[in-house]
Amino acid sequence: MKEFKKIGVLTSGGDAPGMNAAVRAVTRTALARGVEVMGISRGYSGLIDGDIRPLGLRDVSNIVNKGGTFLYSDRCLEFKTPEGMAKAVATCRELGIDGIVAIGGDGTFRGATDLTAHGVPCIGIPATIDNDITSTDTTIGFDTAMNTVIELVDKLRDTCESHARCNVVEVMGRGAGDIALHTAIASGASAVVVPEFPHDDDSICKRIKKAREIGKRNFIVIVSEGVGSDYGPALTKKIETEAGVETKFARLAHIVRGGNPTLADRVIASKMGVYAVEALLRGESNLVVCEKRGEIGTVDINYALKLDRMYKGTLKDGDLDPFTEDQIQSMKDEIEERKQGLLALYTVENKINL
Repeated sequence: MKEFKKIGVLTSGGDAPGMNAAVRAVTRTALARGVEVMGISRGYSGLIDGDIRPLGLRDVSNIVNKGGTFLYSDRCLEFKTPEGMAKAVATCRELGIDGIVAIGGDGTFRGATDLTAHGVPCIGIPATIDNDITSTDTTIGFDTAMNTVIELVDKLRDTCESHARCNVVEVMGRGAGDIALHTAIASGASAVVVPEFPHDDDSICKRIKKAREIGKRNFIVIVSEGVGSDYGPALTKKIETEAGVETKFARLAHIVRGGNPTLADRVIASKMGVYAVEALLRGESNLVVCEKRGEIGTVDINYALKLDRMYKGTLKDGDLDPFTEDQIQSMKDEIEERKQGLLALYTVENKINL
């Protein structure tokens, strides 16, 4: 088994509250095991450029409560080229970096598996507010994003009540409706629209009109960005015209990514950071740390990436060739379980909205 004397840690892709807590956990766990830690700034761009510095115990003090990532982030197209990969590997060799913990989403994991293939062992940690990594029940940043949404929606409801209005609120999530579904329930929304389930605009308008007739003054409709950027504004006009309720559109956009991480995100980031380092030092690599049914574990990165593609319907010819029938069936089972979980949330929301 390879002896690790020095590891790197980076954050890549979209920032997510809790990334700093994960970096802190990675750093302190490694240092406690006598392993040096190098902080790689700007993700894979920093690895290529050599924008790297040692991290000590005090360097990660007072960051567990901070949003964003103090290591900064970037989306590096050069890293996807053979020349960029060669530069990244050369940096690791030059600085004596024996392995890397990469914190981010699916793009980050693709980079990590490429590095592993070139002789630099990597462990990935899922950090994205969208919660769209199929292999884990929860990603770092998801809980904070949801809490940010409901705080903002609560404020919108105050003015909706004062003026007898409706607000159509678009929330982030890329192609996933997780943020929208959870926050619709928690904020008492009148309706929710997500890409995973068909929606009926006429039914939404009729529901709002009926609720107005029995005395309700304020209405919130949560829309996931995954249904398209034009959908929210169009629904806003339709509600105002057909339900007879003054309706405003609010796109929360990137404000949902910011802010101090919640307790839940600080805890899961810390647990995943510790687990990632311990797995790396055991000689394991090309893995993603996941949380399933409350337990922390790992799954092969290639499995996780293909599972994502299967779930999102983006599989390419030959993607499943390396996997056994049992593994493919396991993927299908995980996808069905995730879909059933979303359906249960959607059913709850539709039973209690008004």
